[in-house]
Amino acid sequence: RKYRSAEDYARADTAELERDVRPTGFYRSKAAKLKACCGQLMREHGGGVPGTMEELTKLAGVGRKTANIVLGCAFGVPGIAVDTHVSRVSRRLGITSNSAPDKIEADLMKLAPVERWTKFSLQLVEHGREVCGARKPECGRCGLTASCDYYEKLSAAP
Repeated sequence: RKYRSAEDYARADTAELERDVRPTGFYRSKAAKLKACCGQLMREHGGGVPGTMEELTKLAGVGRKTANIVLGCAFGVPGIAVDTHVSRVSRRLGITSNSAPDKIEADLMKLAPVERWTKFSLQLVEHGREVCGARKPECGRCGLTASCDYYEKLSAAP
């Protein structure tokens, strides 16, 4: 509610913005990137958000993951956003053996139809957060164990 536009972020007091984003972690870095990105949006795009991967990834702090989420959720342009959850879940399921986000993205693109890419990656994020956690996956709650390499190895262990 406090920040309603790119201009609001760009003009925000840095210390106040840091306090506001602190709960998200890495607050100093995020606040600086938010200010820089929103300054760019004001200068280069009239305060609007560009709608292409090329333009988005030129913004401060915006990589492919963020760009894919923005494109998919705001513009309806399908994309697969690879974060730590998507990376972990896709490796555990045996979908990929890669650790580089761009290679994981390419592997996942082969698996789902284009029109489902955004939803597919968001579902993987949710599954990674809610069921297939980094430290303690809840395999007993998971509906994917029949297809999961990680579960198979876990079950085979003495």
